[in-house]
Amino acid sequence: MKVIAINGSPHPQGNTFHTLKTIGEELKKENIEFEILQIGSQNIHGCMGCNMCFRNKNEKCVITTDSFNELLQKIKDVDGIILGSPVHFSGIAGTMKCFLDRAFYVSGANGNWFRHKVGAAIVAVRRSGGSHTLDGLYHYLTYSEMLIPSSNYWNIIHGLKAGEAIQDAEGNQIMRVLGKNMVWLLKMREQTKNTLAAPETETKIMTNFIR
Repeated sequence: MKVIAINGSPHPQGNTFHTLKTIGEELKKENIEFEILQIGSQNIHGCMGCNMCFRNKNEKCVITTDSFNELLQKIKDVDGIILGSPVHFSGIAGTMKCFLDRAFYVSGANGNWFRHKVGAAIVAVRRSGGSHTLDGLYHYLTYSEMLIPSSNYWNIIHGLKAGEAIQDAEGNQIMRVLGKNMVWLLKMREQTKNTLAAPETETKIMTNFIR
């Protein structure tokens, strides 16, 4: 099994990275392959809302001036995904938001790759805005019918300078527990995939309120 963590911080070795690494250690203890995909320091264009991914259904975004399509293919077939973001003005970091909007839109246009994969989200914050940002990340996971492990508190860790989050004892425990629960859910998913049929996919109903 493999899990990819998406680091939405513009700082490749910042607190978001260290937090994802903590979770990854719990996964690797159980022989689950783990990789951190650095997104936040890349130049990723935002979604243009053109709907061409739904028309083409070729597993790609029509924007080809950045590395998005290459990055997207790396997370298509993994067993689990962890979304990690710092807090920018009480919200998801901009480049991370651009990547997620396009990734989950292209996935939805091509049969919802992420359905029933194991998904989690974490936030690194200096002081406040963590809950709002975490909520925003989970919107992507729940919309895609992903399986979500929990921890013993909300998945938020505190620190300003790179590495300071390591000193947040409670925050690190939260991430360790999250990692262990993610392992457990991944193993249950793996062991039952041939014996327990998944619910049938329903065709999405789209309702507009202005006629």
